This record gives sequence, C-alpha cells and structure tokens, in this order.
Amino acid sequence: MLLLGIDLGTSSIKVSVIDSQTQGCLCTVQYPETETAIIAEHPGWAEQSPEIWWENVQQAIIKANSSGLYDPKAIGAIGIAYQMHGLVLVDKEQKVLRNSIIWCDSRAVEIGNRAFQAIGEQKCLSDLLNSPGNFTASKLAWVKQNEPEIFEKIYKVMLPGDFIGMKLSGEINISVSSLSEGVFWDFGRNELSKEVLNHFGFPEDIFPEIQPVFTDHGRLSTEIATRLSLKPGIPVTYKAGDQPNNALSLNVLKPGEVAANGGTSGVIYGVSDQLTFDKESRINSFAHVNFSEEQKRIGVLLCINGTGILNRWTRDVIAPGIAYDTMNTEATGIRVGSNGLRILPFGNGAERMLNNKNIGAHFHNIDLNLHSRAHIFRAVQEGIAFAFRYGLDIMRENGMNPTLIRAGKANMFSSELFIEAFVNACGVPVELYSNEGSIGAAIGAGIGVGEFSTENAFANLKPLRKIEPQKSEAYETIYQEWKELLLEHL
Repeated sequence: MLLLGIDLGTSSIKVSVIDSQTQGCLCTVQYPETETAIIAEHPGWAEQSPEIWWENVQQAIIKANSSGLYDPKAIGAIGIAYQMHGLVLVDKEQKVLRNSIIWCDSRAVEIGNRAFQAIGEQKCLSDLLNSPGNFTASKLAWVKQNEPEIFEKIYKVMLPGDFIGMKLSGEINISVSSLSEGVFWDFGRNELSKEVLNHFGFPEDIFPEIQPVFTDHGRLSTEIATRLSLKPGIPVTYKAGDQPNNALSLNVLKPGEVAANGGTSGVIYGVSDQLTFDKESRINSFAHVNFSEEQKRIGVLLCINGTGILNRWTRDVIAPGIAYDTMNTEATGIRVGSNGLRILPFGNGAERMLNNKNIGAHFHNIDLNLHSRAHIFRAVQEGIAFAFRYGLDIMRENGMNPTLIRAGKANMFSSELFIEAFVNACGVPVELYSNEGSIGAAIGAGIGVGEFSTENAFANLKPLRKIEPQKSEAYETIYQEWKELLLEHL
C-alpha cells in the first residue's frame, strides 16, 4: 500500500507518498514554489484563505502524481498535518464564512487575558493546561464580538487540518489533540470545557464530532478522487498539528523525548506523562498524537513566532535574490558574536514566551564603519538561537530538561552556522534526521489504517549525524548580553 501525506504549512503545501512496506519516500513535492502570502489588514493581524489552501493541496497532489514515480491508484490512506491554532468557520453548506485567523495573529490577546482572569488562573492552568491567551478559542470570541453576522451562520468550527479533511471527504470531525491546541479541552473532566464555552457564549453544537487522531476520519469522495486521479473511498486516517506531527516524524512519542523545528516559527516540543503547565503560560501543553485518557501523553511546546521568517525577511530586504547557502557562507566568515551586533528575532506577532507581548524585531549596536551584511546574516542566526535558549530555560523551569534534541535537516537546521549556534547556546546535543512534515503525515496515515503501529513505524529511522556542544564560554557570555537587551524591551 502507498500512503499520501499532506503538510499544510503557512508558506506552502508539501505532499509526500511513501511505500508502507519499506517506509521509503517515493516522491515529495511543494506547491506553490513561491511563499503563500499572509493577509494583514491591520497591525498584528494574520489571515489566510482556506479555499486557497484547498486549491494548493489539490495542485500539490496533481504535481506529485504527474511525477510518474508511483501509481496514484495504489494510494490506500491519507494523512494530514497542518499549521496549528488556525480558526476555520463553515456554514451548513460547508462554505467558508471568512478567512482563517491563523496562528501568528495577535488580535485576540486581550480577549484571552480577560478570560484567564474571569475563568480563574488556577482553573485554566490545571484543567486547560494553558491560558486562553491568543489561541483559537479567543479568536472565535473575537469573531463573535466583532462579526456577529458571521458568528450566527457558523455550522462548525474547525482547525485547518479538519477543513482539508472535510474537502477530501465531506465529513467534519475533530480530535482531542486539535481541541486542546485551540484551548477548548478540559483535561480534568476529559470533555469540552464548560467554562470556556460558558464564558465566551459558544454553543456546543458548533463543534464537530470528536474522534481519535489515528482513525477513519472520512472517505475520499468520488468527485475529488476523479479530479485527483485517486481511488474513491480511500480513508483519511490521520490529522495532527504540524508540531505534534513533526515530533511523530522524529519518533518523539515517549516522556522525556524532545524535538525541534526551525521553520517560519521556531519550536521545541517535548513529551511528558504529566498534565504539566507553566504558571505564566509562556510555554503550552496540548494532547500529543498518542494521548489517551488512560495513557497521558502531553506535548509541551515552546513556540517562537519570529525565527525563519526573520531569516527570510533579512534575505529579501538586504540581499534580494541571494541563496540561503550564500548567506550562510558569508556569515561563517564572521567571528562568533558578530562583532557586537545583537538582534532580537521577534516581530511576527505576540510571543507567548514573552507573556504575549509583541515587542517587534530589534537590531542593536550597528556600527556603520564595521558591520557588513555578513555580520547581519550571522547576528540573525545567533539571535534566533538565543531566543531558543531563552525559551528552553523556561521549559527547564517547568521540569523539561532534555539531554538530546532531534531535528529534521531542513529550514534553519539546514544551516551549519545555525546548528553550531543552537547547540552551543542551548548546551544540548542535536541529532539531525532527514524528515519532512508530509512524510510524517504519511506515516501517521499508515498507523491510522493499521499498516504499522507507533512502535514499529520508525524501524528505518536513522540519524544523519549528532552535533555535540563545544565547551566554550563565548556563546554563554554573548547570550547573557543578548538576554539583557531582551529584558529591556519587556
């Protein structure tokens, strides 16, 4: 059996097809080639069109099928990974009511803060494991307050992956993992949070049927199957947020195991068997893909909005058209510390690890007679690494003390300079793997359809290499200087 994995990212769609017997990847494609725009009608807003997502998903599958590397009719199950926390609303005809308010949108911060106080901080943290903050529940409350005519038309509320599952099959459902990432789930009672629904005035019937992450979420409709040259009736058997899915793809499923990712945003994601939470909700806890009422598996997530997006912005503004490899080569020629240039890599919305403050990106100590673009390239990557270290220290405060971090050799982790800065700033070795979110989604589909279990799904997963931190005081000294600058802005 072949397995199709879809990764609905902020920038683009990636699709992979793997052979369930060998778990080998037959094809991976991306669509579109240029990055999908984020719609920002006001400062701090961030939206995308779900219909454009769906069009791009279809084009990505068609592109993969046209490779001739496999028989599309041999695909037997579909898995979906998606950008977390996005709000998708449809009416009874399954028509989208408005653009999705996506993960880095900051408009609902104060709504969430007020809910945190009204529901009760201890109640939120002990049962929701998070402040409502800037998550999906608060975004839905913003729609209710500011667009009541749209709120009245809502038939179902979904996360982005649920929407793609609906478009493939016509079925609408959701998982505990998805509900928890939206801060709708009460871990104490194992049900939709009555406190959240009552506080915001959400009717319970706008939430879809709840199903496990690994299950039959719906069958591919004949119309869509014909359009995509696939076999009608094949099941969607897996849906998960991009960070739980990244952890799955790296075989991070057991308590104490930790994954990292450096895409548009930067993430460290560890697994715990405790209902753990940060008292300030600077890091966040959600149901992992293998969570169950009997076996608690909580994903503890540090998210930094402004990581890879700053690296891309730097390229586009300072050196348009340059390749990332060229940037990295130039930056490598600069000494550690970038000759005093310090960069705070924020500016992509409110940062949860900074108590939901949006402090913007900052360049400090620029010397017009000393610093070149190569200094900026290096300082950007060092600043991103220091942001990871700052967040990792918060995770350590909460009992997450990784001795190894697994990461895919992609995005920021494809830069040797960044890897060096990351391991030395954080003081933790990194194992690099060849992985893609869409491959993880395909593996999830295989688990969901019963081709393999979570225990044997990763028999062929081997690290490319392991990078150990060097015993050098330079990074620690520079990090402390960087941290002092950050605290001045908080």
